[in-house]
Amino acid sequence: MSEEFAIGSKVRVVALPPYIKTAEPMPMLRPPDIIHVGEEGIVLDRRPGGYWGIRFAKGSFLLDSQYIESVETHTQVEQSGEGFQ
Repeated sequence: MSEEFAIGSKVRVVALPPYIKTAEPMPMLRPPDIIHVGEEGIVLDRRPGGYWGIRFAKGSFLLDSQYIESVETHTQVEQSGEGFQ
């Protein structure tokens, strides 16, 4: 089951797919080095096929939920101390 993200929420790239698809009306494939692991973006919308439209500094791209994580959830875990023992 894929993770759900709220529109407008911040997400972080945790892994790169072999190619990245642009979030344009006519999507194009780009090499994965256009974004990098750890880069943060804002969720624009949900697309068919389990993809999320995300705006990054270098443009808007479509990523599957397996390649991203919510920044807010990760920050809350760190602040509560649950991630450290």
